[in-house]
Amino acid sequence: MKLIGTLTSPYVRKARLVLLEKNIPHEFVVELPQGSLALQGNPMGRIPALILDDGFCVFDSTVISDYVDALNDHPVLISRSDAAARLRVKRWEALADGIADSAVVVRTERMRTVEKQDADTLKLHNKAISNALSYAAGLLGSNEWCEGESITLADLAMTSALVYLDLRQPELDWRSAYPNLSTWFAKMCKRKSVIAAGS
Repeated sequence: MKLIGTLTSPYVRKARLVLLEKNIPHEFVVELPQGSLALQGNPMGRIPALILDDGFCVFDSTVISDYVDALNDHPVLISRSDAAARLRVKRWEALADGIADSAVVVRTERMRTVEKQDADTLKLHNKAISNALSYAAGLLGSNEWCEGESITLADLAMTSALVYLDLRQPELDWRSAYPNLSTWFAKMCKRKSVIAAGS
């Protein structure tokens, strides 16, 4: 199978981390949205896109993550037997994706000339990022993992969002504000999967 995407997208990174943690053989093809491979099976031309060996295309990082996690049990990243645990993991994923969504909006807005930037849009999405980080830090508390007693998709999704924040908003001193999140993130960045995906 082939995972199509860029090196910087937080959604692509999440999908890559799932594939790497599950030790699923795949080829990572760096391609911008609207590239020929992304358009091959995804009518929206968005990334990530996972092209299976038979040509079937799986798109959207949440769908890719669900599919890949079901391919083997090493490890199980989304609970299959406990609906409440599954819900908690997926809520973490939504929280992390929300951070990434707002960070992408801020990045896009800042790419405009200063006089064309919308201050209200920047304020709204920066506030959303701040609120989500505070919420995540509160949920994490002193736990080793975001959810349960071992790594889950929650950890991979949040790692992806924080890597993107560091890339696009390095001036945001979230580590000082949320030291527990900082400690957890430092541990995650030592994992082979995160190193391989490039942090």
